[in-house]
Amino acid sequence: MTIRLPGTGGALRTYEPRTEPLAVTPGTPFTSRTVFSAAHVVADPFADVSPDSPAAVDWDATLAFRRHLWSHGLGVAEAMDTAQRGMGLDWAGAAELIRRSAAEAKSVGGRIACGVGTDQIASGSLAEVRAAYEEQLALVEESGAQAILMASRALAAAASSPEDYLEVYGHLLRQAAEPVVLHWLGPMFDPALEGYWGSADLDAATDTFLEVIATHPDKVDGIKVSLLDARREIDIRRRLPKGVRCYTGDDFNYPELIAGDEQGFSHALLGIFDPLGPLAAQAVRALDTGDVRGFRDLLDPTVGLSRHLFQTPTRFYKTGVVFLAWLAGHQSHFTMVGGLQSARSLPHFATAYELADGLGLFPDPKLAEERMKTLLSVYGVNQ
Repeated sequence: MTIRLPGTGGALRTYEPRTEPLAVTPGTPFTSRTVFSAAHVVADPFADVSPDSPAAVDWDATLAFRRHLWSHGLGVAEAMDTAQRGMGLDWAGAAELIRRSAAEAKSVGGRIACGVGTDQIASGSLAEVRAAYEEQLALVEESGAQAILMASRALAAAASSPEDYLEVYGHLLRQAAEPVVLHWLGPMFDPALEGYWGSADLDAATDTFLEVIATHPDKVDGIKVSLLDARREIDIRRRLPKGVRCYTGDDFNYPELIAGDEQGFSHALLGIFDPLGPLAAQAVRALDTGDVRGFRDLLDPTVGLSRHLFQTPTRFYKTGVVFLAWLAGHQSHFTMVGGLQSARSLPHFATAYELADGLGLFPDPKLAEERMKTLLSVYGVNQ
């Protein structure tokens, strides 16, 4: 069987899908690395909503996908950027997602950490930003999940100096019940976060970020760095206080960062591990046995797909993630909250399909092929 896919210049090319998926099996949590997949949400396709409406979520399918990730030993990073936080999912929807996912994690013994932000306010004073963070931190802690302090658009707008960041984060860390993960999300993921930590100079911003951690090392479990800059992440990783972990959020360079070097390694909290979940889990299990080459042999070939999904404008990578979840059979439709299914082009989808199929990511390659052909027909491509 073959499928015709759009190529450059509008010409169609013939692609022959693989017939068998990559052989992977569920397993227990890992021993050498702590690994979270930032998980997407499944929209309710029958809800009569517009892109400006509150998100309508299919809770059954959303929680089923989290059970899928847990079954492979992965932790779930909930209500993060991958779940369209601030791009279709508002705080009310995120709060419900946190409650439901944390309860589900408890029932199945899955590991979960949840995003704490300030998206219940569009802007405000530093005191209002701090109060918004506190409200969300309280909810996450009450749910029994670990807290991830996310970068805040409102704080980026309200802060006038690095000292403002030190004050707000210091206040939150002092009152946190358990150690948290700090998240530095770069402007390629959210342009409103330009100049976070008080400076557009990344060296100065890094110094402020590290000062927050050094002042409260007992309250920081780790950091998630999403700057798509491997050299900078390694530098930050080597400067962390003892016992504070680095969770890579670099969807361009994750194999080398997780594998590490003679001076250390990164754990992982990645959006690309949503579509790569089972394969990523198999790779980390190779690392658990000390087989670095086996780990790299499995994970290195996935970088091309990840770089494609996260290409500029990077913030629309969620569209490719949900598209692949549909092709893989994890949901019955390709609809997203906020109408974000329209954020990528047909050629982008075609390349994503071909790369994912080549990796064997689809449990049922025939289903994926049929669904790809369905999408192509909507765009006027007849097979």
